[in-house]
Amino acid sequence: MSETKEYILFCDGASRGNPGPGSYGYVIFQSDTVVAEGKAKLGNVTNNFAEYQALISGLAHCQKLGADAVVVKSDSQLLVRQLNGQYKVRSPQIRPLFDQAKKLVDDFNRIEILHIPR
Repeated sequence: MSETKEYILFCDGASRGNPGPGSYGYVIFQSDTVVAEGKAKLGNVTNNFAEYQALISGLAHCQKLGADAVVVKSDSQLLVRQLNGQYKVRSPQIRPLFDQAKKLVDDFNRIEILHIPR
């Protein structure tokens, strides 16, 4: 019997102004050990765009690590509630990012997306 590869993904994105210069970062843990990190500058974007980019990049990295299960922790209530089906995606700029994130989410055997307050 093979062991499940479970990771915890902390992701965050922000912009200075909305829109404004933005960036994102993520950290991936397995148990209590950091196994990967990533960050990038995004140019002139909205906060929500930066949050989604953080999630998408972090989930893609989890895929590369061969994750079976992922627990995502984000301070973006909008992102969490959209992906958990509680909010509709109304922004035409966010819809392609949501669709990309949803495809990544669907690739894992088990995923939990949690809101953590700032």
